[in-house]
Amino acid sequence: MGCCNSKSGGDSSANRIARWRSTGIVALRDSKLRALPSEVLVVDSFVRTLDLTNNKINEVTQEISRLVNMQRLVLADNLIESLPTTIGVLRCLKVLILDGNRVTNLPDELGSLYRLERLSITGNSLICLPKNIGDLHNLLLLNVSNNKLKSLPQSIGGCVSLEELQANGNFIDELPPSVCNLLHLKFLSLNNNTIRQLPQNLLKDCKALQNVSLHDNPISMDQFQQMEGFEEFEARRKKKYDKQIDSNVMMNSAGLDEGLDLR
Repeated sequence: MGCCNSKSGGDSSANRIARWRSTGIVALRDSKLRALPSEVLVVDSFVRTLDLTNNKINEVTQEISRLVNMQRLVLADNLIESLPTTIGVLRCLKVLILDGNRVTNLPDELGSLYRLERLSITGNSLICLPKNIGDLHNLLLLNVSNNKLKSLPQSIGGCVSLEELQANGNFIDELPPSVCNLLHLKFLSLNNNTIRQLPQNLLKDCKALQNVSLHDNPISMDQFQQMEGFEEFEARRKKKYDKQIDSNVMMNSAGLDEGLDLR
């Protein structure tokens, strides 16, 4: 495993370990690492946040399971191709960020992270999501944009707390009907896919939905407007943005980004 060489006596390995134990935060972004430093494992149960953004790590060691109390794991912008099955041991994990890597598949053990609230794995090479992703009942945000997904699993309807789903820049042509079970879903973004139609009851059943973005898909505006529940959806959308105007919040003017961009 890699290690961090002390650049000065003021930041010796002992000092770093003491600091990490005290704060629970291990911040090692932009450190030119090729592996998880062994000294991080020494801190084990004290680690709450591990940030390894923008390194050259190509493999996550199975020993990461020793960080049993970790709540935030940020591995963005590395060379990672897969996660170890031991990731499922990290039952305290609430945030997992894997943006900008080379991941093609996620292990089934991901479904054991029942406290997970935010999962972002944009800009990878995912070809599918685990079938048991629906076991993530506390997930609030799922962002799988810019991958190679052709579909989302039917089990996604089990992510009953989900508020934001982003799957832009994939090859998805339809959504599973179970998406209609996401009663807390507020934001759905599926730009740049091949979607021709949405589940018939999406707008009717997802009564919290306020924003649907479908830029660069073959679905038509007429199809969307004819869906049952469209008028209620439109009322929610307008109410949300009226509130933003009242609060002097800057908005873009990209047509129906808050709806559809259709040609």
